[in-house]
Amino acid sequence: MSLSIEIAPASNGNQRVALAGRLDTHTYGDLDQQLAPVLGSSIQSLVLDLAGLDYISSAGVRSIFKARKALSARGGKVVVVNPKPQIQKVFDVVKAVPLDEIFSSVQEADAYLDAMQKKVLRGNDDDD
Repeated sequence: MSLSIEIAPASNGNQRVALAGRLDTHTYGDLDQQLAPVLGSSIQSLVLDLAGLDYISSAGVRSIFKARKALSARGGKVVVVNPKPQIQKVFDVVKAVPLDEIFSSVQEADAYLDAMQKKVLRGNDDDD
């Protein structure tokens, strides 16, 4: 599955970007490339609508953090809306303990995130 990126026209300093599909090792570069001009513009807030996003890997998380860092450097914000339960679980894990502090490799982090998202989709969402 691929990643669909829909960038709405900017309005009042806000930019909305809708993502659908998979944000992973194979697709994060597309997101970074398409967000570059957006992040280089004068917007103050970026709204990432994740209603259509089914999966996110550590590479995808890094892309979102990269956008967050770019906007926060000039007082802006990145807001994530409509994450599916498995995506929210990833954000909860990342907020609790940064991925680079708990895994020895990107592959190990992605394997964990993959298993965790599958577990949420099966309805076995126990806090591990």
